[in-house]
Amino acid sequence: MRPVVIAHRGASGYLPEHTLPAKALAHAMGADYLEQDVVATRDDELVVLHDIHLDRVTDVAERFPGRERDDGRFYVRDFDLAEIRLLRVHERRDEQGRPVYPKRFASADEPFHVHTLAEEIRFIHRLNETTGRTAGIYPEIKAPAWHREEGVDIAPGLLEILDRSGYSRHSDPVYVQCFDVAEVRRLRNELGLLTASDPGWRPCIGTRVMRRAPTAVLFGPLTQPVLPFIRIRFAATTSRTVSLRSPSW
Repeated sequence: MRPVVIAHRGASGYLPEHTLPAKALAHAMGADYLEQDVVATRDDELVVLHDIHLDRVTDVAERFPGRERDDGRFYVRDFDLAEIRLLRVHERRDEQGRPVYPKRFASADEPFHVHTLAEEIRFIHRLNETTGRTAGIYPEIKAPAWHREEGVDIAPGLLEILDRSGYSRHSDPVYVQCFDVAEVRRLRNELGLLTASDPGWRPCIGTRVMRRAPTAVLFGPLTQPVLPFIRIRFAATTSRTVSLRSPSW
């Protein structure tokens, strides 16, 4: 069986994580799936960012001084989408503002921005159309319990976007993942059938607690063995991840 390549945050060894250029490069490098971490803004828009915070990968502290919480962090949930669109994305930095990966893309002056999940999916669809090669998507629901405490439920919104974007059948190239086992069970038992366009649709979910985290595969062919699903996600949660990183990473 050929290994499945999942571009973790895009080609994040070459360009800032989760930016559209990083996803375009990952697509060009032949990734089978492009990963999206999903968090919510104050106006309940779903955007693609790895963290519930903005300060490690954007210039939010410079553009919106004084908007941090008591812990000193700037939260995505405290900003409307229009405000987040004003931010510039740069390579990940630590608490002291130093690059976490010094050998990665160095410039902070390029016009990289945050985008919505729906925008990224449309972008990937266009890449698929223009290249003639289909790359799937691999969205992850981030911190669902925390988001509900903040007044927003990400999962139904994510499933609605997937349904609108044409991901509703067994054969569609999409996996939904979450590191919250309660949310995994909820996706299966409560939400899995709510947005399907096909009356005969059934969710295909593999749930298992690995060494480090639970995993969920929400969509996928029921005819495909479960083991490859588990192997793919297991690889993504250990040091054996196959991702598009530069040799100098």
